[in-house]
Amino acid sequence: MARDVLSIGQVRIHSGSATREEAMKEAADILEAVGAVTSAYFDAMQQREETVSTYMGNELAIPHGTNETKSTILASGLSVVRYDGGVDWGGEPVTFVIGIAGKGDEHLEILSQIAILFSEEDEVATLKGVQTPEELFALVSAAGV
Repeated sequence: MARDVLSIGQVRIHSGSATREEAMKEAADILEAVGAVTSAYFDAMQQREETVSTYMGNELAIPHGTNETKSTILASGLSVVRYDGGVDWGGEPVTFVIGIAGKGDEHLEILSQIAILFSEEDEVATLKGVQTPEELFALVSAAGV
């Protein structure tokens, strides 16, 4: 990647659960806090979710905006949040919520790296087993994200 899209401050672990809306809001808030998106990005995520679920399988959801809301993205960025209590994502069980904002087409490369990381159940089990945001950040970063 041309610039780091993920820093330790954008990785969180929660022991409890959240609603899908709460999880999307946190994903958007983290991206907004680092200057990747405007405050309108949460609405863009909700619009996307209304048309197509961003649930990807293997306990992963990747909320992101629509093509029509590209103007809300200021720079490419990621947020990674693990909810140990889980999130009901439209009837699907989600543990990992990875918020993504891609400037231009940069998000496509990021998405492919995340998809590879979460395609192996062993990898997902490892990601679920780490205790700290630092460990989670290290694993996700090592995957080339």
